Amino acid sequence: MGPLGEPADEAARQVELCNRNLCALADNFCDAGFVPVIDWVVPDRKQLDFFVDHLPARRVLFVVLAPGIEVCRHRNTLRDPRQRFFFDGYAELEAGMKRELGEAGWWFDTAALGPEETADRVVREASRRARVN
Repeated sequence: MGPLGEPADEAARQVELCNRNLCALADNFCDAGFVPVIDWVVPDRKQLDFFVDHLPARRVLFVVLAPGIEVCRHRNTLRDPRQRFFFDGYAELEAGMKRELGEAGWWFDTAALGPEETADRVVREASRRARVN
């Protein structure tokens, strides 16, 4: 069942359990000396606060990879057909995230960057640019 599944209350319960597990796993990796990255869609402040609240002993950095809608669509066409993700709600998701999250974290325009360049910049700059407000 996905996050938008039915019945809605069961979908929400499963999403919350998944998020709790993501935080527990990240915390365990931190304890083992790793720097965990949670690669997840965070659509609103409530979701971001959930992660921050469930990682109280950790400094949470929030990076939004924001190449723009057209770049997302183009990159999707470059994927293997079995790995493509079809989603028509980009504009609504982006507008909602900007409204809900405001200036939280680092909104990183990656339109002109490849994966390696993006990762390198995140490693170099996130600690000073991606703090949660």
